[in-house]
Amino acid sequence: MAHTVKERDEWRRKGGVREWSLWYIASWLVKLLLEQGYYVRATVRNPNDTKKTGHLLALDGAKERLHLFKADLLEEGSFDSVVDGCDGVFHTASQLHWKSLTPRSSFLSGNKAMVHAFKDLSRGGFLEVCKREWMDMVVMNPGWVIGPVLHPILNLSVEEVPKLINGGQTFLNIPYRWVDVRDVANAHIQAYEKQEASGRYCLVGSVLHGSQTLKILHNLYPVLHISRKCEDDKPCAPTYRVSQEKAKSLGIHFTPLEVTLKDTVDSLKENNLISF
Repeated sequence: MAHTVKERDEWRRKGGVREWSLWYIASWLVKLLLEQGYYVRATVRNPNDTKKTGHLLALDGAKERLHLFKADLLEEGSFDSVVDGCDGVFHTASQLHWKSLTPRSSFLSGNKAMVHAFKDLSRGGFLEVCKREWMDMVVMNPGWVIGPVLHPILNLSVEEVPKLINGGQTFLNIPYRWVDVRDVANAHIQAYEKQEASGRYCLVGSVLHGSQTLKILHNLYPVLHISRKCEDDKPCAPTYRVSQEKAKSLGIHFTPLEVTLKDTVDSLKENNLISF
């Protein structure tokens, strides 16, 4: 959710942005916002857990313009003081790991607060509420997000790349909707800064079948024992196109998949998340 302002340079000096900031897309969003001179208010469950926040605190500009706040969706009102005075809010979400020991609890507890927040908005629709409150809302729908990692933990979407290159697993007979995390973060900022931005934006750089993706990885890293076996003997699932027209209206130029894949693998290796 973002409310565009006119005095952009002045707001960069005085304002703030709030988001759930520990994970993949959010970390890159914080990095790019800081690089562009914004003051950033970021919410985390535990600001003192440097194992999870250290990569944010190490970013250029973080010492002067990044402020971490403790907030939790399960605690009503915990975000109120954070967003007070902010001109724009970025809300990012990470995919859910299915390895939870208490999946029912993980699903329900994290969503109860959201249900309470939205139950009164459902009658008129959230978009109508935004219009009534003079707020602009833009929705970003990225595909399968990969690219360099900033955080020290392997997240669910990037986890797919080690699976493809470990040589021990078959690849799925599906098309992958790849998009670079840097493009996704940049799209969020562009949508925030452009007053004409509205509605939903699909962010997909390229759609390739798993076999085509593996060919690229093999060309990039011929020494790796990359899996060549599909999970079934059926014909390759057909690919399709996702329109980039609306995303490009924001000034987004999608990173070539070859570059994204190489940067992903190299980053994972540098962070000791894979080895070869």
